[in-house]
Amino acid sequence: MKSSAKTVAEYLDELPADRRAAIESVRKVILKNLDTGYEEGIQYGMIGYFVPHRVYPAGYHSDPTQPLPFASLASQKNYMALYLMCIYGDSEHATWFRTEWVKTGKKLDIGKACIRFKKIEDLALDLIGETITRFPSKKYIAVYEAAFKKTKS
Repeated sequence: MKSSAKTVAEYLDELPADRRAAIESVRKVILKNLDTGYEEGIQYGMIGYFVPHRVYPAGYHSDPTQPLPFASLASQKNYMALYLMCIYGDSEHATWFRTEWVKTGKKLDIGKACIRFKKIEDLALDLIGETITRFPSKKYIAVYEAAFKKTKS
């Protein structure tokens, strides 16, 4: 469900206590592992982690007024979701992520970039942290531009 919150604090305040605790736990892992080339804010009605225009002036290809999205956290109607754009545009990284997830023994409920979960115990938080760490902003921009070139060809 898209939120009208203008800040991360407002977004978190809107959530029921159980979902707030889960989202805050994932947020803590992301922030602990996030490269300084990213910023946290509200993007597309969710908590977003993005490459700001000061780092990547071109912005997001489908809406250049938006900074380049990297990850998002959301409370949807029937589940919570972590969106990892770094595994969306690169099949090698997506395969790595799925292979590593299987090793955790946890069930993976995933779309192209959306990891759905109902409770924090559903997530492999160490792997999420490692995934965030693997993508400093410069590397993510390179992966993004390579994926974008492939789609334009």
